[in-house]
Amino acid sequence: MQQVYLDNNATTRPSAEVVLAVVGALEAHWANPSSIHRAGQEAKHAIERTRGQVASLLGAKSREVTFTGSGTEAIDLAIRGTLGALAKSNPRKNVIITTPIEHSAVLKLCEQLEATGQARVVKLPVDRSGVVEVANLEAMINEHATDTGNEVALVSMQWVNNETGVVQPVHRVGEICDRHNAVFHCDATQWVGKMPVDLQSADAPKIDLLNASAHKFHGPKGVGVLWVRRGVKLMPVIPGSQELGRRGGTEAVPAIVGMGAAADQAKAWVEDESKRAEIAQLRDRLERGVLDACAGSVVNTTVDPTHRLWSTTSIGFARLEAEAILLSLSERGVCVSAGSACASGSLEPSPVLLAMGVEESVAHGSIRMSLGRETTIEEVDRAIEVIGAVIGQLGCSMPG
Repeated sequence: MQQVYLDNNATTRPSAEVVLAVVGALEAHWANPSSIHRAGQEAKHAIERTRGQVASLLGAKSREVTFTGSGTEAIDLAIRGTLGALAKSNPRKNVIITTPIEHSAVLKLCEQLEATGQARVVKLPVDRSGVVEVANLEAMINEHATDTGNEVALVSMQWVNNETGVVQPVHRVGEICDRHNAVFHCDATQWVGKMPVDLQSADAPKIDLLNASAHKFHGPKGVGVLWVRRGVKLMPVIPGSQELGRRGGTEAVPAIVGMGAAADQAKAWVEDESKRAEIAQLRDRLERGVLDACAGSVVNTTVDPTHRLWSTTSIGFARLEAEAILLSLSERGVCVSAGSACASGSLEPSPVLLAMGVEESVAHGSIRMSLGRETTIEEVDRAIEVIGAVIGQLGCSMPG
């Protein structure tokens, strides 16, 4: 059976070069990189070489790059570390502004911080297209400074939504945060390695903290990265001497080296705009094909496709259940998801879609399809054929 993999936002297959790099590091760089003997220093050198590769992908300086165990840990360090650092100088700076469509790594952390009294959390609403209503951001910041006595410490917002692919106005958000002396943390997990980034450019958004994860761009799991703008203070969440004191714990050298190989490949790929355009055309072909094959199906955002990441589409099938769709597709060799992979197993409709105002009956029956660098036109056409057959079969089995 031909397998069609359309779940690249959840994870991507490690490239052959990445696998070789990981295996090579397991064999050659198994020593502790904190040791001062030659073997340890060779492992340390491998980490620093990778730091340069990742910095190049981000358009940043090597010393601004901190390796973590995952993208989730990088988010935790960005948010919790910022609050910890600010608490020492200004305890009133404890408000976090985020959105209801963030990844659970952000939302669940914010819930925990609020429940334990470490922060106050305010959510910036989104419109029907899934774009944040930036016009409200400045008012929120001013309101907390004047009415509540608590100041905004940090704004945490994703660059692109992992379920819909909608790109957020991070430039405008960064400008507002900069004006009000609020730290801007950007979850760039779905952006880095898929779109060009140059954090040192004069045209770059005014981001203070940015996280990414290797396995989203054909690297290994078990390694993430947090970029920290020079001058931004963080309190380590995991104290230790590694990673310039920002994150303790012996580094996972093989995973880090694999991330370096993935970063080099991703940088070369994103710099060729024609390659991104080719996959965007496949995404559009997939959307049109599914909409034509499945009467009543809808794309879950009204935003223009040019304002979505080239890889992603979310399509809803009213009155059907996403779980039944996923299982039926999987049996026929088509791999998709029902939103964030971290929410798999949940029978509830996607909170992202509900926050956008998508009808609950549509949200319940929505699937996310995410293409990757390796996706082919044959796979897209096969997916259209199978999805059409599955939706037709499930629709016929619905009562009424």
